[in-house]
Amino acid sequence: MKFTIFQETRQGARQYNQDRMCYSYSRDSLLMVVADGMGGHLHGEVAAQVTVELMAELFQKKAKPTIQNPHQFMADGCMKCHDAIFNYAANHSLLETPRTTVVAAIIQDGMLYWAHVGDSRLYLIRNSQAIVRTRDHSKVQQLVDLGRLSAADAEQHPEKNKIYNCLGSMFPPEVEVGGKIPLLDGDTILLCTDGLWGGVTQAELEQMLSGYPVLYALPQLLDRAEIRGGQYCDNLTGVGINWHDEDDQSSDGSLSTKQLSDGEVTTRLNTLSADKSLKDSKEITESDIEAAIEEIQNAINKYSR
Repeated sequence: MKFTIFQETRQGARQYNQDRMCYSYSRDSLLMVVADGMGGHLHGEVAAQVTVELMAELFQKKAKPTIQNPHQFMADGCMKCHDAIFNYAANHSLLETPRTTVVAAIIQDGMLYWAHVGDSRLYLIRNSQAIVRTRDHSKVQQLVDLGRLSAADAEQHPEKNKIYNCLGSMFPPEVEVGGKIPLLDGDTILLCTDGLWGGVTQAELEQMLSGYPVLYALPQLLDRAEIRGGQYCDNLTGVGINWHDEDDQSSDGSLSTKQLSDGEVTTRLNTLSADKSLKDSKEITESDIEAAIEEIQNAINKYSR
């Protein structure tokens, strides 16, 4: 595999950043995950962190060097994340469980597969158009599906971010899967939270991601969304890749996985310990963060078996 990949998350105008992201790859398979946590006093962060770390841990154990059934892997992984979050809430006797959205994608054998819960999105851009965009699990999207609201009006609707499907709620999540789509040289894939897609138009996404490498395009899109969000800007996060033919010599900044040994896996993710908004907090102590990290690790150990 040969691709260029970039990920970035920003706090926006929120007190904390509850978005999480990661990517992990073996010689022949690539996993990307984005999660948007919800819940006060570290709980949203924990829900999203458990999700990206557990998905990455499962991938590391099962990508030997490919995932046998990508759709089943992601659906099962989402359910394990849900159970881990629900168990965390029970252990803390929380009246309201932490929740998170998730969107995940796997690329292997030149094919793209994805799964999502909530309104974090995946886009596949080809020839300057989004030929794939995941369907939000929101009440506004349901109105669009019923023909009661236009897609254009939905993008401006004040309740467009109210979702009915997530990990960690009292109701089991409905994991929606999609793909097996063959990728072409020059395709771009973006996974992002609503803080990003809600701050730019689809036309802007298509224009930037088709016209520039993700190393440049994604920071530019984050800049636009953050500026437009102003004092109300949500957390915003994206993981983007440009897909290349293996023999493409013109792709600057790209990486090739063919030199990896069988069973070798590389992972990049953001952690609670590196979260500046938590370190700067006057409400959340260092011991709170350390306790949360320990519980996340315990959950990963338990649910990744």
